Formats: sequence, structure tokens, C-alpha cells
Amino acid sequence: MIKTVGLLTRKQGWTHEQFMTHWVEIHAPLAHAVPGLRRYVQNHIHGERTRPDIPATEVEIDGVAELWFDDAAALQKAAQSPEMQALHADGAQFIGRIKSYTVEEKIVVGS
Repeated sequence: MIKTVGLLTRKQGWTHEQFMTHWVEIHAPLAHAVPGLRRYVQNHIHGERTRPDIPATEVEIDGVAELWFDDAAALQKAAQSPEMQALHADGAQFIGRIKSYTVEEKIVVGS
């Protein structure tokens, strides 16, 4: 299993509430059509967890998106699809900045 994790910041001029409404009501349904997408998770931020012994990275984000695929080939195929292109085009409407990573989970606790 491979996934992308994106740290999303709203477009300038958008409130957090406007960002969230668009992300949930308009953007999320588009993900259903992306071929090979096994799971799509929106992580809605409720607060920041800090540690007194480690300084925080300075970044302002409105949400964290996860897109799961069987493998890198499935991700590559999906990335070239018109459905993923439509998802990205919609993202450009409300996402002002993004930092995205392709990751492979290494489960430490749990199944």
C-alpha cells in the first residue's frame, strides 16, 4: 500500500469555514471517480499539539489529505486519469498552498 499525504492551506481570501465546506461538499465527492483510489481520508484539524522539549515547525495548514493506492503503479495510473485531473483542477479553486508527500506506512502498533 502506498499513499500521498498533502498538507493543505486555504487560498488567500477564503475563511477556514469556506475552505472546509468546499473540501467536504464539493471536492470529496470527486474522489469517488478516481480509478485505483482505495481510500481517501480528510483529516480535519481541531487543534495543535505542541511539545515543550521540541520546537514546532512554522506552518499554517487547514487540513491533511490522504489518498491510498495499492502500489506506485496504481498511483501513477490514477495521476494520469481525467478523474484525478478534475480533482486537482477543483483543488486549485480553494487550496492556496500544498506540501505533498508520497509515503509507505510502516505500522509499529496495531494492525
